[in-house]
Amino acid sequence: MEIALRLATGDDAEAIAGLVNRAYRPGAGLRGWTHEAELVAGARASGEMVRALLRPGSAVLVLCRGVSIVACVHVEANPLESSAYIGMLATEPAEPAEQAGGLGKRMLACAERYAAEELGARVFRMSVLVARVELMAFYLRRGYVRSGRLEGFPDDAGAGVPRVPGLQLETLVKQA
Repeated sequence: MEIALRLATGDDAEAIAGLVNRAYRPGAGLRGWTHEAELVAGARASGEMVRALLRPGSAVLVLCRGVSIVACVHVEANPLESSAYIGMLATEPAEPAEQAGGLGKRMLACAERYAAEELGARVFRMSVLVARVELMAFYLRRGYVRSGRLEGFPDDAGAGVPRVPGLQLETLVKQA
């Protein structure tokens, strides 16, 4: 079955939150290379949070196989800087072939294209946990560069609870 790209709607919010939580913070026995469960406890996303992202200048793109969402990514414009923030990139960890088959690369390319063509971004930014060495390497291979801009892990309840002290995020940047 073919995979189709589309913009998410509010009706997709719970499915997207479920996918993001399985990819980033899976339960026992369900692991993928993108997981951060050993670093952060709690949900990574909620349906309410995803719905809040669906507003002007912000979109969630989804790749679907039939009615099932197999990948997602959030893209948000920053018109003052002609940039876009890209985050919440997730692929279905229950299907290892999806993660190993380049679906994440494809989804990232779709996000960058959307940011440039639809939002007028000339720069792409994202935040990555510094402790996620393999994830950092994935983005560096895609042309992102480390900015050196570090910030502490968010202390709002929606981001989860750090399991290790001193977690930091680094902003990665790529020119369109």
